Amino acid sequence: MTDIQIGLSALGVLLALLALRVPIAIALTAVSFAGMWLMIGWNVAWGALGIMPYGFAANWVLSSVPMFLLLGYICYHTELTAGLFRAARLWLSGLPGGLAISAILGSSGFAAVCGSSVACSAAMGRIAVPEMLAAKYHPQLATGTVAVAGTIGALIPPSIIMILYAVIAQVPVSALFLGGIGVGVISAIGYILVVLIRVKLNPSLAPRVDEHPSMSERMSALQDTWPIILIMVGIFGGLFSGVFTPTEAGAVGAFLATIVAAIKRSLTWKRFSLAIVETLKTTGTLIFIAVGATLFTRFLTLSGTGEYISSSIIDFGGSPAMLILSIVIVYLLIGMFLEPVGAMLLTLPIVMPVVDGAGLSLIWFGVLLTKLLEIGMITPPIGMNVFVIKSVVGNTIQLTDIFKGVLWFMIMDLAVVLLISAVPQIVLVLAQYGM
Repeated sequence: MTDIQIGLSALGVLLALLALRVPIAIALTAVSFAGMWLMIGWNVAWGALGIMPYGFAANWVLSSVPMFLLLGYICYHTELTAGLFRAARLWLSGLPGGLAISAILGSSGFAAVCGSSVACSAAMGRIAVPEMLAAKYHPQLATGTVAVAGTIGALIPPSIIMILYAVIAQVPVSALFLGGIGVGVISAIGYILVVLIRVKLNPSLAPRVDEHPSMSERMSALQDTWPIILIMVGIFGGLFSGVFTPTEAGAVGAFLATIVAAIKRSLTWKRFSLAIVETLKTTGTLIFIAVGATLFTRFLTLSGTGEYISSSIIDFGGSPAMLILSIVIVYLLIGMFLEPVGAMLLTLPIVMPVVDGAGLSLIWFGVLLTKLLEIGMITPPIGMNVFVIKSVVGNTIQLTDIFKGVLWFMIMDLAVVLLISAVPQIVLVLAQYGM
């Protein structure tokens, strides 16, 4: 059996293991080790298993992952985001679907200090969904809006997905962060348009809120947003002025969030320890999967399978447009069954050489990939953001109703994917300042 045949067989075994619900990290590591053992012997395979995980995990850029996660969890557990929704509500409640629009803008603001769409959905879901339901909003609109708005958390920097992609693709994190801003803003605008159009066509979905706040109340509400604004200014001001690097920004943000929460007296030892524990669990899971993906990448390279598949796909795809369309379809399908980080790390060893070989920008692709993976967060049957909102509302709303609620927003998401695929400069214009 040739090395390429071993590689292709290993791919089949990997897919079979995933179908049997074997954890992605274990499946990737086991298949990679077995494949290298068959090709180059037991001793070399064991050597690779001892050296490669450390070589990946010791990357300095990865130290920002637990810090950004800690930042998000502290903001979530100490409820630093509550002021964002309240301010948006008082200023926008007069608009059709004003509370839903407020939830989108509140999520966008929280996204600037949180690298996780799940945390973003959970934080805003606890605040916005009950208020919308109390205002007689249709349950599908209320829950669907917050579930999809959470996906902005992975697009507007900081973004855990982008950090991991940058390490694997060896591209600047700051360029990805800047490129993601434009797509995040366009996504938020698109979601707001969906709300406005739906409510305009069917006003019963979102009855007007009988609220007439004074200007002093509105200005007072803006003052309540100072915790998130202070953290945002601290992170991005220092980042783009060169005071600290993107890697150090996570630690600065986590420190600022801790200080701000202490000043507001919302930081208790229980909440802080809970944020620490969740950060450690999530970091361990992410690193374990990423190490498995690194071993799998090296195995595909050694066997020549990666180059074989890449050249085959490029030859079959023909034009770059067809190649992009194929990649989009593949990730939309994968996103239905795998969580974003696992889906990305599982496929990058195969897809990234294809994109690079076709002459496409890896920065642009990283942002497009992030958007595609976040669509998977709201698609059935494994839409994680949908399940997060379900945990918030309990048994009062059916899971199928939440999935129906996100359907309209998914159409807008596909339009955004089409837009950034057709006009890569939406990503690259800002990204060039981070190169």
